[in-house]
Amino acid sequence: MRTKTTGVFAILFSLMLQANNIKVSNISLTNLNEPNNWVQVEFDLSWENSWRINAGPSNWDAAWVFIKYRSNSGDWQHATLNTANYVAAPGSTVDVTADGMGAFIYRDSEGSGFLNLENIRLRWDYGGLIDTNDVLDVQIFAIEMVYVPQDAFYVGGTNGTENNKFYTGGLATTNIPYQITSENSITVSNTPNNLYYNNTNGNGGDQMGPIPTNFPKGYDAFYCMKYEVSQSQWVSFFNTLTASQKTENDVTGNTGKNTDAEIIRNGISWPDGALNATTAFNDLPLNYVSNTKSLAYLDWAGLRPMTELEFEKACRGPITPKANEFAWGSANISITPYNIINQGEPNELITNIEPGNGNCNYLDTNGTLIGPKRCGILAASSINNTREESGGSYYGIMELSGNVYERCITVGIPQGRIFTAENGDGNISNTGLANVNTWPTTNEGWGFKGGSYTNQSEYLRVSDRNDASNDFSGSNARIGFRGVRSASN
Repeated sequence: MRTKTTGVFAILFSLMLQANNIKVSNISLTNLNEPNNWVQVEFDLSWENSWRINAGPSNWDAAWVFIKYRSNSGDWQHATLNTANYVAAPGSTVDVTADGMGAFIYRDSEGSGFLNLENIRLRWDYGGLIDTNDVLDVQIFAIEMVYVPQDAFYVGGTNGTENNKFYTGGLATTNIPYQITSENSITVSNTPNNLYYNNTNGNGGDQMGPIPTNFPKGYDAFYCMKYEVSQSQWVSFFNTLTASQKTENDVTGNTGKNTDAEIIRNGISWPDGALNATTAFNDLPLNYVSNTKSLAYLDWAGLRPMTELEFEKACRGPITPKANEFAWGSANISITPYNIINQGEPNELITNIEPGNGNCNYLDTNGTLIGPKRCGILAASSINNTREESGGSYYGIMELSGNVYERCITVGIPQGRIFTAENGDGNISNTGLANVNTWPTTNEGWGFKGGSYTNQSEYLRVSDRNDASNDFSGSNARIGFRGVRSASN
């Protein structure tokens, strides 16, 4: 942290480091427009393994950048950005969202590798919320995201054994996947040309509908977090909260892991009397997080939960489903326990990854180091950098199969079907809860996809819906989450 005076503001800047070496640095304020209550925030931004391609998936990765501030050591607030008066670094595009919650920053042309962007400027409309004599703390947060373009796609499987999978109704077989070609309402019925599924274990859903027009089906473009939410991202969120908000969102309390000690690779600690939480494992996925806590993070970050339909789109893209496929597009999967070096470090790696095979962290490969592995470990350990070796989805999203279970909004019960694409507004309630009206307010409406480090391979399959409408209410070591944001909002 450093102190700098720009214009008449006194500023304390925080340089934020998030998962997989995305960095924000050299923050300053410039071009203060005091009569109109705005100022430009200038910073540098860099991250590893960036890309943009114009064929195949025709997509890119991006940094979701948003700003928090506080005045005179008060409560942290979300800064509203203007869609004009920004400056993109050479080689980049800046896309400020219509609601001003943040900006997506990404390559402006094809390329891949390390991306270093300097002297980016975003206009902060601070309005009458602060005074130029205030002492400000400013933090810039950056999260790696992946663009999932608008396109038709399939849900369900072909000739596979996935539990409760989607299929096209009205046929003599359950092996014809259902194609989603718009965001229009979907009829759920075992009749021709409609969506249907079985409910063999009670967690598939009520087999009813419709799935309303406003429910995000995955046809429209959206951004998805490249990795599961990491422990460092969670701690950065937690440390901006008020005392009462922290109490509600404490993963070390009795609604989480119930200890400040490390357990199943969760290294978060918030001792009694401590102002801030810390973690021993910055780049490991967050576990021991409940449904309500995950919603609080997404609301605070200006994101939203993904739906189970968006999950299948994020995995396979527009490709016709394959029987029993995993997120990397085949039914091949490694069965050799992984050897892990540099445990808990940013360069945690697998030394015996299987070339030419599907790799993920699940029951057979978890080895003696029990628990989730570093965000992005498979891509970093890959030899030939193929989808199978890295476990990557069609669009380049990581760990959608294995590591920790993904929370998704289900189409299987009414509490899920009322969900809409409304994004978080950057603020949560005084008691620490998300305050978006169309999001679940109880534990009903959720489902879990993609399996975890402790699951057998069958639960990792893209179309598996074994827990698609499970109303599990607690937190445990094998469940995490990631966020998405509609590209049009």
